Amino acid sequence: MAKKKTNKEHDFENPKYYINRELSWLQFNERVLSEAEDKDNPLFERLKFLSISASNLDEFFMVRVASLKDMINADYKKLDIAGMTAKEQLTEVLTRVHDFVDEQYRIYNKELIPALLAKGLMICRADDLTVKDSEFVDRYFDEFVYPVLTPMAVDSSRPFPLIRNKTLNIAALLKKKEGKDDVDFATVQVPDVLPRILEIPGSDKDGAVRKVILLEDIIQKNVDKLFLNYDVITSSPYRVGRNADLSIDEDEAEDLLKEIEKQIKRRQWGQAIRLEVATGISKKLLKLITDELSVEDNEIYDIEGPLDLTFLMKMYKLEGFDDLKEHRYKGPSPVPEFRNDENLFDVISRGDILMHHPYETFENVVKFVENAAVDPHVLAIKQTLYRVSGNSPIIAALAKAADNGKQVTVLVELKARFDEENNIVWAKKLEKAGCHVIYGLVGLKTHCKITLVVRREEDGIKRYVHLATGNYNDSTAKQYTDVGLFTCAPAFGEDATAVFNMLSGYSEPLGWNKLSLAPLWLKDRVLDLIKREEHHAINGEPARIIAKMNSICHKEVIAELYRASSVGVQIDLIVRGICCLRTGIPGVSDNITVRSIVGNYLEHSRIFYFENGGSPEYYCSSADWMPRNLERRVEILFPVENDRLRGKLRHILDVELADTDKAHVMNEKGIYVKVDCQKIDPSDRINSQKVFGDEAAKNSQVMNTQNTRVFIPEMKV
Repeated sequence: MAKKKTNKEHDFENPKYYINRELSWLQFNERVLSEAEDKDNPLFERLKFLSISASNLDEFFMVRVASLKDMINADYKKLDIAGMTAKEQLTEVLTRVHDFVDEQYRIYNKELIPALLAKGLMICRADDLTVKDSEFVDRYFDEFVYPVLTPMAVDSSRPFPLIRNKTLNIAALLKKKEGKDDVDFATVQVPDVLPRILEIPGSDKDGAVRKVILLEDIIQKNVDKLFLNYDVITSSPYRVGRNADLSIDEDEAEDLLKEIEKQIKRRQWGQAIRLEVATGISKKLLKLITDELSVEDNEIYDIEGPLDLTFLMKMYKLEGFDDLKEHRYKGPSPVPEFRNDENLFDVISRGDILMHHPYETFENVVKFVENAAVDPHVLAIKQTLYRVSGNSPIIAALAKAADNGKQVTVLVELKARFDEENNIVWAKKLEKAGCHVIYGLVGLKTHCKITLVVRREEDGIKRYVHLATGNYNDSTAKQYTDVGLFTCAPAFGEDATAVFNMLSGYSEPLGWNKLSLAPLWLKDRVLDLIKREEHHAINGEPARIIAKMNSICHKEVIAELYRASSVGVQIDLIVRGICCLRTGIPGVSDNITVRSIVGNYLEHSRIFYFENGGSPEYYCSSADWMPRNLERRVEILFPVENDRLRGKLRHILDVELADTDKAHVMNEKGIYVKVDCQKIDPSDRINSQKVFGDEAAKNSQVMNTQNTRVFIPEMKV
């Protein structure tokens, strides 16, 4: 074949070729919201997706919008990847968010509330209550709510109280029943120690409707009882979002754990960056709040409905509505290789094992650590922990291992955002149990997922390694899609040992056998792999890249993908969240496709395929292609070399590229369009997450009847 020539006419770093990171994230949250609107989803699943979109937006404000505000306040001039200033980004973001919030409440008010009522569930306001209902609600207020409340008056001797981040509050204007005509202000926090949702006993006359009422509506209905000597002129709920991004100078901090504990307490009182108020709030009441919080007009959100839609996740847990929830997805199935209660170390010794969670159970990862803790032949356990569950069995196993006299080293990343407090608790518990606890490297987050077990066996010391794309969290492992690899190959064992020596001391290896680590080596490895595909394409050899990850916004990596596309490399990206790359630019990205899958599970795995001139290579990683992952974190990229396991990875990629039910595809305008299932024959429709669940269940059934390893053949697409 004739050689192709490199396209040199384009400036691959032109800002017009890139999408702003924050706007791309908002598009992702719009895809989440679209699941709340999708009538193919069961009704309670739609509630769940609306709740997730609200929770996502809270975190976006606390971190990303807060960061933009900080940059503006610091007069930061550097342009972003798309050539926008911080001020331009903030203006556009807030405009888009206002539209997004309007859409959230349109779906809530116009679609979900009527649909719930049709299914026999009513979310009541005070005006909806019957006399009997009202008596019950008032009695509940008197007995359970009133004793907990602390109304805060504001006057010359009592300044405006500090309103905590994300708390729901009710503001009121008051006037003394006797005396001056002065109007006073008061506020009361809706207590989060009480349930947000109260079910009202009984039903309407035909017995068909269950009723619930929100706690803030109960308080507002009875607000006059809090101010006995006053008339309540008006009252209204409001909610404040604050800058919650921790600012830690690690070089100056004498004790990182104590410094983070101190910063966590400050998180509640950061700069106000968002104010949500109920539609109809009096202008005077609104002005008092906005003046005190110093928020701008475009930071105020007029809400037609309940503030803080995350309460819908609690609605999801209401009993008696099982038929309105998702039942098409199979639960976690056993991993075929682990059967008959055989010793895990014996199984891993026979060959590498690749697990696909949550379709295949995470239980074997937990057992790996639990078994190591009690195995008399195990000498040492070393593990990195980024996010763990509230009652983690892995933490308990590590503590038990130390108690059993094993050498236990654990890196607990204290800087895992919004898990800092949880991780501090676990770090102290592990230290108390006798584990060696490391808090990470100065200036870096340790985000890699790796466990090393050192075992004495008949033929000498043997190292067992687990590498993964997701956290050691048995709870989220049921909801996040990830892959994990068990191996005892000596090359991986040597590299794992080198990783922990680097994290615990000052040992930096001269080279690596299999692993590539950020921040020193991984970015160059990724760039080299892309460049290699370019060279294959130029030489007329097979060249293709399939990359699945959470986010891509590293400009240097995207520019290299553009160069590869310009010489004919076919690039298919499966990116759940942020994607700053544009498709369809003539001569630049017309060989690139981008799709995002938003479904019942959160797509979290990072899987990479490189055609390599007909000798394909497969990799998995803890890292997305983002500056923070490749330059400011400790991350791992690891190869998968067993042909059978490579087939499993290729199958995952192929099925997701063929997804018709949950895929959104980016068009040449940078806008995601959901695949139109109505134009596809029902027999040809593919829901990738359901396919994987069904396959894992089938494998499990076969495993119970045959004493052989099982893998469903690669799907042809």
